[in-house]
Amino acid sequence: MALIATACGSKKTDAGLEGNPFLTAGSLEFGAPDFSQIRTTHYLPAMKEGIRLEKEEINAIVSNTEAPTFENTILALEKAGEVLRRTSNVFFAVAGADKTSEIRAIEEEIIPLITEWSNEKSLNEELFKRVKAVYDNERASLTGEDLKLLDEVYNNFVREGAELDAERKAELKAINAKLAELQQKFGNTVTDATVAAGVWVDSEEELAGLSQSQINQCKQDAESAGGKAPYYIVITNTTQQPVLASLENRALREKVYQASIHRTDETSDNNTYGIIVELAKLRAQKAALLGYPNYAAYSISNAMAKKPENVYGFLNRLIDEYLPKAQKETAEIEAYARKTQGSDFNLQPYDRFFYSSKMKQEMFNISDDQVRPYFNMDTVLIKGVFYAAERVYGLSFSERTDIPVYHPDVKVYNVHDKDGHIMALFYVDMFRRPTKQGGAWMGAFQKQSHYFGATPIIYNVCNVAKPAEGQPCLINWDETTTMFHEFGHALHGIVSDCKYNTLSGTSVARDFVELPSQFYEYWASQPEIFDNYVKHYETNEPMPKELKENMLKFVNFHAAYALGENLASTSSDLGWHMLTADQVPAADAAPEFQENLLKEMRLLNPQIPPRYNPTYFRHVWGGGYAAGYYSYLWSEVLAVNVGEVFTKGGGVNAELGQAYRDKIISKGNTLPLEQIFTDFTGLEQPDAKGFLKSRGL
Repeated sequence: MALIATACGSKKTDAGLEGNPFLTAGSLEFGAPDFSQIRTTHYLPAMKEGIRLEKEEINAIVSNTEAPTFENTILALEKAGEVLRRTSNVFFAVAGADKTSEIRAIEEEIIPLITEWSNEKSLNEELFKRVKAVYDNERASLTGEDLKLLDEVYNNFVREGAELDAERKAELKAINAKLAELQQKFGNTVTDATVAAGVWVDSEEELAGLSQSQINQCKQDAESAGGKAPYYIVITNTTQQPVLASLENRALREKVYQASIHRTDETSDNNTYGIIVELAKLRAQKAALLGYPNYAAYSISNAMAKKPENVYGFLNRLIDEYLPKAQKETAEIEAYARKTQGSDFNLQPYDRFFYSSKMKQEMFNISDDQVRPYFNMDTVLIKGVFYAAERVYGLSFSERTDIPVYHPDVKVYNVHDKDGHIMALFYVDMFRRPTKQGGAWMGAFQKQSHYFGATPIIYNVCNVAKPAEGQPCLINWDETTTMFHEFGHALHGIVSDCKYNTLSGTSVARDFVELPSQFYEYWASQPEIFDNYVKHYETNEPMPKELKENMLKFVNFHAAYALGENLASTSSDLGWHMLTADQVPAADAAPEFQENLLKEMRLLNPQIPPRYNPTYFRHVWGGGYAAGYYSYLWSEVLAVNVGEVFTKGGGVNAELGQAYRDKIISKGNTLPLEQIFTDFTGLEQPDAKGFLKSRGL
């Protein structure tokens, strides 16, 4: 999205511009996108016009005969591209959440144009001369956010190749263009493959073990998917599928698991290994052009970790502690399964969740059917996610029904600060649909900026199964914590208090951006918050004490799996990006390379596969997390340290909540991230001692 927000342009076109709502700020409150006026046909002309206009603005900066100054160069750059920024923020939000064939066609046309303009802008020699002149001549006299903005702009130009000679700039432009094309292709292929991988089921008897609500969902999904059979099991984003915890039919469990893990590998019609090896080679070539030994070194150089070696040290320490716990956990599950299946039963990865779940039910006298009625999605949002923000940070929320949305399922809320004024708009899009990419995420239609007078307009997107008309949406604990997690990201954008758009909200390093989201999960199980939202959907009665205690133990039981699948994905991501271009394997050798990579990290374990195999690892090959997936674990350590501060302060503590707002999530990227972390926690370095305990290990 950072790439998209810089944008492109060439020749003016009038087609589709008359009455185009993106050309002006619009009339809705705070500049909210007016989806009652926006048509699919508006996006492409508006983005092309935005490119043209930004190109004019950049040309005006470059041709300015006055000496370069912070105001006429850096601030002029900050202001440039308003139309393109406004349009692309909306378009790419819709492209993720509701990618119709028309939206996909627009994306395929606009991304090459945006990439071309981004290259032209970042490699503009005359523009960089002016930026460098300001950096050399004014940096010593600037302070605060002005200084930080200058540093960010200058360093970004250098990182994007502004100091390369003409020949290498041309090579870099070609690489960037091809990378953008392949990343888009990868994302679209994974979306198509995940839909195609769904498993059709002929009879309700085959679904034995599922609750009636789950069976009804399979029936509803079958109707939505075309009705080739009476029931349909949707394949979700990750390798393991939640339904495997309940399905008694072992053959069907295996079928579902195999459909998931092979959706895009060499056995599939949607094989992405060819795209992956090309992306890996191009990224290695880009890193080499910019003076780095590999792409991981390039990617991590401006993060908190600084070097890949620091990440590997962090991971290896975790792996040392994780391995014996994982081995013990697997042995326990297999031994339990053999009690009923015989002494020669060999546990398979598609069996693990099923027998682990049965163990948990037996040990804690608890089942999903007992727990799920207490987690009504709407109640989780209003009395859980929002209530925590009210009690800890002083925020309140009121629903808006007068603001148009891009899909009928989307809801909009005012976010009020302590004094009652509206400080942000917050959009929520919860339900899955075939046109939505998998997973959950946060984004912004508009980022906060005092310089622009811009109120943040933030959205969360999730993939919860939509219930039948008139039925409550009952979710599980994982979906509940996902809602808290994504709102942590949203909060980072909502309470931002920064001068410049470039520095505000979530504009921080990858291994810091997950801190607010990981930490917000802390509130999901805090007693005051938990007891307020965990209510039976029919009786509104709180969860009985014994059931609550057992459920929370249940959640952390056999917790090695979740850590292991993350470690495997993280190691996979890093391993691919530690390669030079010559070391990248051919597509037909890529599966063997992947296997050896995990073996070297001591993580080749069929029982605990990567959370995402490389072939459907959207974060890395289709998103912005290349050599950065480690940030989830890294940030989780930071979040544990923040949580320890609140725990020592009694948990729900408005005074600490205000300090957290003031010192961390309102700051954006206006201060060094290490300083932001230290200012709140008092720790000079992140402390991982409490990490495994927080994981239930």
